[in-house]
Amino acid sequence: MGFGRDLQSAHDGLIKLQDWELKLLESVKRFMTLRVKSDKEYASLLLNISQQVDKYDNSSQIHYISNVSKSWAHMVQQTEQLSKIMKSHADELNSGPLHRLTMMIKDKQQVKRSYQSIHQQIEFELNKVTKTDLEKLKGTYRQLSKDAHAAKEKYKEAIVKGKEPEKARERYDKATMKLHNLHNQYVLAVRGAQLHQEHHHQSALPLLLDSLQKMQEEMVSALKGVLEEYSEITSLLTDEIVKVHKEIHTSIDHIDPSSEYDNFIEVYGSPETKEPNVEFDISLLEETENLQANEILWNNLTADSLQQSLRSKEDLMLDLVLSLSLSTVLLLSQRQSLEELRQTVQLLRCSEAKLSYQKELLEHKMQENEGREPPHVVNYEEDARSVNSVVRLFNQYRFEGTGFPTIPQLIEHHYTTKQVITKKSGVVLLNPVIKDKKWILNHEDVILGELLGKGNFGEVFKGTLRDKTPVAVKTCKEDLPQDLKIKFLSEARILKQYDHPNIVKLIGVCTQRQPIYIVMELVPGGDFLSFLRKKKEDLKTKQLVKFALDAAAGMAYLELKNCIHRDLAARNCLVGENNLLKISDFGMSRQEDDGIYSSSGLKQIPIKWTAPEALNYGRYSSESDVWSYGILLWETFSLGVCPYPGMTNQQAREQVEKGYRLSCPQKCPEEVYKIMQRCWDYKPENRPKFAEIHREVYSVKKK
Repeated sequence: MGFGRDLQSAHDGLIKLQDWELKLLESVKRFMTLRVKSDKEYASLLLNISQQVDKYDNSSQIHYISNVSKSWAHMVQQTEQLSKIMKSHADELNSGPLHRLTMMIKDKQQVKRSYQSIHQQIEFELNKVTKTDLEKLKGTYRQLSKDAHAAKEKYKEAIVKGKEPEKARERYDKATMKLHNLHNQYVLAVRGAQLHQEHHHQSALPLLLDSLQKMQEEMVSALKGVLEEYSEITSLLTDEIVKVHKEIHTSIDHIDPSSEYDNFIEVYGSPETKEPNVEFDISLLEETENLQANEILWNNLTADSLQQSLRSKEDLMLDLVLSLSLSTVLLLSQRQSLEELRQTVQLLRCSEAKLSYQKELLEHKMQENEGREPPHVVNYEEDARSVNSVVRLFNQYRFEGTGFPTIPQLIEHHYTTKQVITKKSGVVLLNPVIKDKKWILNHEDVILGELLGKGNFGEVFKGTLRDKTPVAVKTCKEDLPQDLKIKFLSEARILKQYDHPNIVKLIGVCTQRQPIYIVMELVPGGDFLSFLRKKKEDLKTKQLVKFALDAAAGMAYLELKNCIHRDLAARNCLVGENNLLKISDFGMSRQEDDGIYSSSGLKQIPIKWTAPEALNYGRYSSESDVWSYGILLWETFSLGVCPYPGMTNQQAREQVEKGYRLSCPQKCPEEVYKIMQRCWDYKPENRPKFAEIHREVYSVKKK
């Protein structure tokens, strides 16, 4: 079995497999990161308690040689040594398996992108050669067949009527020649398509899939090596740790209870002093009658007293018996606790045995691929095609046939005659791409005013059109590479499709000369973040809810258009007349048919506003925009405070992964905070749609 033979129709399944494996690798990375952190904290705690205990022991005032004290000091010393070992292992884990795992994730993402790109390319080529090109030829074939048939009929008619039969015959020959030439082209194209189809299914696609399988298997092997190294480093049965515990056991064995206090007795001992025995003092009886030493006197004078004393002794005896009984019960309870502790010890010993067994099972080292980078997916040579087939000779522009003084005349000729541009390409000009003049402005139509700020691609000015309409003008730096200029214009391409009161409107673009302009409506209130911070003393909760409703309306509209904003935040919203909020800054936006866009890298990504799946896997969707909308809500009701105050981007990302979410701002209604919490659900599928959010915010506003 193999990818190339068995998975030629399983492209979607392979993409899902790679997504799942990337998610698994991220989970392993988070686990290892937490393990490094916990081991370092454990090592620090061990060192701290060792130092504290050592400080306490040095303050002792007892001076004698004690095996217990010596053993205890050795145990503390070995515990300190254990802390150093644990810290060393944590550092080794961080610089070894964890680092390689991070690099593996990047390589895995690159493999996925390369596979998708090459698969898309060869599928496009297959579709072009076997469908698109053939359909064009068939359309031309049918037309030329009709033309040849019509020319034949006219030729017959000319012969019958005797009207210019030579010209009719010439037209008939010419039409027949075109048909026969195209027939030959079509036969060759069909054979070429058959060969391309055969090559695609027997060579190109299997080679791509087999290359992918090889990369997958090599990465599984590399991951296995990382896990093996992790197991070896984190094992509690390494020689270093075992040696520490053996040293501790040896020091404990040196404790001998029978001789522990011999030295103490020598230091603090003194000669035995014999005290006199306690005896009845006979001298007390010298002046008494009927009284005898060591005898209780019972008579009519002492009988009641003796009886009372007896009762008192009996009561005391009873109390003593009860006290003894309670002490016995307490002793039994303590014995039960002791048994539970013994059971716990047995469980710990069982865990220790399991770890030992796991060490034996996983004790293999990766040596063959140590330090090697996985090879890249095989590159396929593309069929090169000239992008410039126009030839200028003797001041005439031509492809292969007739020449013309200008290129527009050359294009017009081929468009009207439907002649192929070159025989090799077989391309025929069918439908011209008409420029959308609605959005085209001349630089002379725009008068620049004061500088409003600076963007990623250039400066932003306040300006006016010839009809005195105030506008905002984004300019593109002239020295930027061509690909960045195209990226700059992508915002205009997206905005010209939209018309909504809560979306900033495009006026047009100026591309005839440098610098390139994007001309947009001027929103007088400026950016929403600055507005919140300047007006925070005047803004009421009702107005803040209105801002939230405006943002939800704009985003619900974008959701219907399958537009993913990717950078929704207070700084990228504008406040217009009557405090109408508008969504702006579509520089990072994408419009996808399925509403999902995949990206890679963390360049210029707003970490604190971006959903976890977008940060971890580069997967953007309307659901990830919903997460950002939740952060926008928090900014709104906290009046412009930066999210996750006091945290760096990395700290905020780690806390979110652990389940932390921003608390409710002071001016935020409870219903709105519940919407925020739903927006921040870790699973994208559990987050509400923008249309649902709009309804809920609208119901809050009506209250």
